[in-house]
Amino acid sequence: MPRYDAIIVGAGPAGSTCAYRLASAGASVLLLDRARFPRDKPCGGGVTGRAARLLPFQLDSVVEDVVTSVRMRLRFGSWVERGSGEPLVLMTQRVRLDAYLAERAAAAGADFRDGAKVEAVKAGPEGVEVTAGGERLQAAALVGADGVNGVCARTLALGGNQAVGVALEGNVPYERLGADGYRGCAVLELGLVPGGYGWVFPKADHANVGIGGWEREGPHLREHLRTLCAAYGISPDDLESLRGYRLPLRSPRSTLARGRTAIVGDAAGLVDPISGDGMYEAFLSGQLASEAVVDLLDGRAASLEPYGERLSGLLGTHLWASWGVKAALDRFPRTTFRLARSRIVWRTVEKLVRGEIEDVRGARGLARPPLKALAALARVAGDPGGAYRQA
Repeated sequence: MPRYDAIIVGAGPAGSTCAYRLASAGASVLLLDRARFPRDKPCGGGVTGRAARLLPFQLDSVVEDVVTSVRMRLRFGSWVERGSGEPLVLMTQRVRLDAYLAERAAAAGADFRDGAKVEAVKAGPEGVEVTAGGERLQAAALVGADGVNGVCARTLALGGNQAVGVALEGNVPYERLGADGYRGCAVLELGLVPGGYGWVFPKADHANVGIGGWEREGPHLREHLRTLCAAYGISPDDLESLRGYRLPLRSPRSTLARGRTAIVGDAAGLVDPISGDGMYEAFLSGQLASEAVVDLLDGRAASLEPYGERLSGLLGTHLWASWGVKAALDRFPRTTFRLARSRIVWRTVEKLVRGEIEDVRGARGLARPPLKALAALARVAGDPGGAYRQA
């Protein structure tokens, strides 16, 4: 029976970067994914500067546009545009990004097998056993990176989400929309749907248009998307590759690692509540999981459980703040938007997005009246279920 140091299930951003780091450290790694690559995946396709800073290589070959400004408004009101001209978000497509990351993992030495469906996962005190494509495989450790509906978290009783968001998106060719007003600019439509927003994101030859909100908005997403499209003169027939997806939002009480197993990325519910973005969380969890596996292999740790504790410590304050702002935008949309669009708040947001501030704790030294007011509003609004508390 083939045996590896680590088996990683799922070759998305979290899984592939984890595999890359482990293989680069000299570990024998098997990276499995049920889909044949290249494969697309529903996603806005943005990689913030904060997320890109975590990668040990550049993404230039798969970047289609670079967002340097954000245009936003509340309930189709007056536009506000913010941006210093510095790069904020690298726009790509998951069909290209994920293939590139898996290729980097394979080039580093990982055994990458696509089209390999995992049928069973079993964990024991000495290692793990995975059945994929009818073949039994063993490893000292397993990292589940197989998404919100993956087999790993469910089988291993890891994770557990406190809330789920939903989104619906499609692509519009620039010849039907016009590229001039969208190059280098991310457009956000706030207040259109509870628990979310609408967007127009620039790509190489098209724009990605979508809407997202709380799971209960699922039956109404097509109507919300039609309303958004009408505001831009887009016919529903103009949308290509229309698809919906679920966004997992992790409970802070969920277990991310047990014994020789751990979960990362969407499988762990690691999505930012306010933006719905999970790239930073995917790259960070992949990095920390790889470090935990190396510690296990080298005998410095008896399990992967320190990974969960470390990740929760790094993300806890940011997630608390994000939940609070999300709740405030739902409950007090006009006041929250007025504060968020202020130049003082926006400069802090830019620093966070670019990775110049590690997390919201780094913004405390930049406190000004609008920032204090937004923080107070977030505390009043709270987060759904009161799950996160300020660290």
